[in-house]
Amino acid sequence: MTWSVSSCFITLVVLFLWRIEDIAEACKCAPVHLQQAFCSADVVIRAKVVGVEVVSGNTKYDIQQIKMFKGPDRVIHAVFTSAPCGVTLEINKEYLFTGRLSTDGRMHLVMCDFIQFWEDLNGTQKKSLTKRYQSGCDCTIIRCSSLPCPVSAPDECLWTDWLLADGQNGPQAKYSACLKGSDGSCSWSRGMAPSKK
Repeated sequence: MTWSVSSCFITLVVLFLWRIEDIAEACKCAPVHLQQAFCSADVVIRAKVVGVEVVSGNTKYDIQQIKMFKGPDRVIHAVFTSAPCGVTLEINKEYLFTGRLSTDGRMHLVMCDFIQFWEDLNGTQKKSLTKRYQSGCDCTIIRCSSLPCPVSAPDECLWTDWLLADGQNGPQAKYSACLKGSDGSCSWSRGMAPSKK
């Protein structure tokens, strides 16, 4: 190869790798408490995935909606996801989805949304989806991964599960909600005992 062709090839490889790194960086997500995911989502539903197809470059998952916890006053029959930050779902599995509604009314999922098998949620999390999480949407959950972690406002709860080995499954994530008290400040409130339902 001549010097100019070799130089162009190297430049293209560098640009390609840089673009891949940008895409990977764009798809990094900070873990969120289920309450945070609930409060920031347009739609929160329990649904079973019943089919999949590719439509105009997007993956369309047909779903059977079981329960709407938050969202529009209608049944959602499909969720859409696309590269580069898309998700892969299993057919015939029940999930809890939090996602966004696009202007055309479609529900879209990306890897930063809270997407979990329904059976992996405990009883406290499932029950909190109906009222507790919604009542805490005026509060802010601040993730603490290393000390010190100061709370800067009375409407904040410090999520310290991340100081443990498995933060996403710590006691605050599994059994607590950040709720506002009568004095206007927010604090962790422990929920009910876990259940298999």
